[in-house]
Amino acid sequence: MGIWLEGKPLADKIREDVKRQAVYFQQTIGKVPGLAAVLVGDNKASQVYVRSKEKACQALGMFSEVQAYPGDISQAFLEEKIDELNRRDEVNGILVQLPLPAHIDSYAIICRLSPEKDVDGLHPFSLGTILTNRVGFRPCTPLGVVELLKENNIPIEGRDVVVIGRSLLVGKPLAAMLTNENGTVTVCHSKTKNLSQVCSRADILVAAMGKEVFVQPEFVKPGATVIDVGINSVSDPARVKAYFGEDEKRQKDLQSKGYTLVGDVHPAAFERAGAMTPVPGGIGPLTIAMLMKNTLDAFKRRRGLITPPS
Repeated sequence: MGIWLEGKPLADKIREDVKRQAVYFQQTIGKVPGLAAVLVGDNKASQVYVRSKEKACQALGMFSEVQAYPGDISQAFLEEKIDELNRRDEVNGILVQLPLPAHIDSYAIICRLSPEKDVDGLHPFSLGTILTNRVGFRPCTPLGVVELLKENNIPIEGRDVVVIGRSLLVGKPLAAMLTNENGTVTVCHSKTKNLSQVCSRADILVAAMGKEVFVQPEFVKPGATVIDVGINSVSDPARVKAYFGEDEKRQKDLQSKGYTLVGDVHPAAFERAGAMTPVPGGIGPLTIAMLMKNTLDAFKRRRGLITPPS
């Protein structure tokens, strides 16, 4: 049995540094980093995510604004609003909360963002900077994965890395980022043959497909590092018991919330792993922390500022 790779200590460290710099710039130049979030429709999960990001900005002394619109707005209207945010000087980062309603072309909206304000790292220009290994914004969740590995002195260079999942949000950019760190990376997906065998050779295994406990213990090489990016809600008591036994915390979750959270990796895989991220509490806390860091970096780059001394 290995160790749990908790994300909160690193997230707290990043937040404190962002707050320190925001206070410094407020005191010295009278300006702070600013993030604008665009929310379309009434998706409850999206509303929760946007509120959490707004609270994070406020807690760190940053400017925050949420533009919420009904789900029936037109493509042209949303593009106009993005153009307005691109022009506003106090807005350093723009976050378009996904998913957008089906009639909206999400790719066109992301492309509408000014690359210098693309703090979610989803613009084609930002993705291109990953492939060319140049300065640019990295998607927040993949960035959190890489930084967590580094923070815990888990070597990437020369290691066999397997990423399960090829989404533009996590899998593809993360694979490129780990390649830039000199890992030997294999990307797996629904068409991969002998998946468990491929995974069992990995020194670092990343699960990012959004399928409840898909990765079984036999997928994990003994002593490997397992990064579980998945967050899945489970409300069936029988399934919760199958995954966690009589775990007291999980039972309390069911009683108080009606559900508990489980990742893409079966909890029993921890018995084989050298290190593994928990769900919740692993990568999740780092995603918003990295968004705050990207917003601060956008602010500094746009104004030619350097990091203030500690």
